[in-house]
Amino acid sequence: MTTRRLEVIDLGRRAYEEVLVLQRDCVERRVRDEIPDRLLLVEHDPVITVGRGAAVEEVAGVPFPVVEIERGGEATWHGPGQLVGYPILRLDEGERDLHLHLRRLEEVLILALGDLGLDVERAPPHTGVWTGGRKLASIGVAVRRWVTYHGFALNVDCDLDAFSSFRPCGLDAAVMTSVSSASGRPETIDRVTPRVIERFLQVFGRTAAGDDPVAPAVPEE
Repeated sequence: MTTRRLEVIDLGRRAYEEVLVLQRDCVERRVRDEIPDRLLLVEHDPVITVGRGAAVEEVAGVPFPVVEIERGGEATWHGPGQLVGYPILRLDEGERDLHLHLRRLEEVLILALGDLGLDVERAPPHTGVWTGGRKLASIGVAVRRWVTYHGFALNVDCDLDAFSSFRPCGLDAAVMTSVSSASGRPETIDRVTPRVIERFLQVFGRTAAGDDPVAPAVPEE
């Protein structure tokens, strides 16, 4: 796998639709080779997203806005206290396997959370990252001309009751947990994020663009 630069952009807290537009724009620009690979990191305002594996009727009556999107997977919640990552990666020929891409995203989070002392794992056939039989992170991706988008959502210190009004990823809401709940101590996105960036660079064989691995909050257009 050829080592390439990765630009990490911390968007702070943003509305989902705003970042969806940004993702799609980044994909088009990456296809044209106008920008390097990017990892967008964000904390969303509360929202339910519905992937290709579910019908919007399955989240009828939820107390959040609902957005239908093109990623794989079913319905999930995004909101405060959850670290969401959207890798905009142009996959080389040796990387053009979406199952491999999913496993690598899982590996990033497994290693990052292991750095924080948490015992985490995969739970086949389900996609995502788990601990003690409960789900910490959801993953769903899409690809356009071998450029990836969408990505992972890691529950760091979020309100788990937000999952109770629907079946997240087709599962019972009680299966969802957070890093804070699983570890028994308060955790913060600020502490988790550097670990995720470090492990992302390692697992995907990218190098940070510039001396600072995190770029300004708003990418230049």
